[in-house]
Amino acid sequence: MAVLRILGIDPGLATTGFGLIDADGQRLAYVASGTVRTKEAALGDLPGRLKILFDGIREVVDTYQPDCASVEIVFVNVNPQSTLLLGQARGAALTALVSKDLAVTEYTALQMKKAVVGHGQARKAQVQEMVKRLLNLAAAPPQDAADALGLAIAHAHAGASMAALGKVTELTRRQHAHFRGGRVY
Repeated sequence: MAVLRILGIDPGLATTGFGLIDADGQRLAYVASGTVRTKEAALGDLPGRLKILFDGIREVVDTYQPDCASVEIVFVNVNPQSTLLLGQARGAALTALVSKDLAVTEYTALQMKKAVVGHGQARKAQVQEMVKRLLNLAAAPPQDAADALGLAIAHAHAGASMAALGKVTELTRRQHAHFRGGRVY
């Protein structure tokens, strides 16, 4: 089995986390992690901030040459304006990934937490600690990077199963229950 390099992306307008792992069967190895920050652009300069995210993610792809990517699915928050801004940051991240011809898989925060910690209600600190343990790191990574690494780990666990299922049966996307006839994943 070939080693699969997976890039996880935890989108955010101010800070987008990224994490890369190599998956060789059940063995996971840490490659890199960090953040793309948009603080150098003025707060009101949304297009400038989105360009920083887009360019930053493309640079990560160029530097580490991942085979595929996993990105967190954003759900509606209490503040609709924050949700819209986060959605635009996520769109910039997705566009950067597909512009580099990467296959992108999406996971909810609940799915990632279940894959990494074992339950979907895990706190950020629990995700950080489990990422540290699963990747045999000396210290827990910062929150945004830990979530991104968690998304890569979730894909390492689920991606192989989905690929095997896809070989024996046709996989179909299903519509999300919260969006009537809308969002498909």
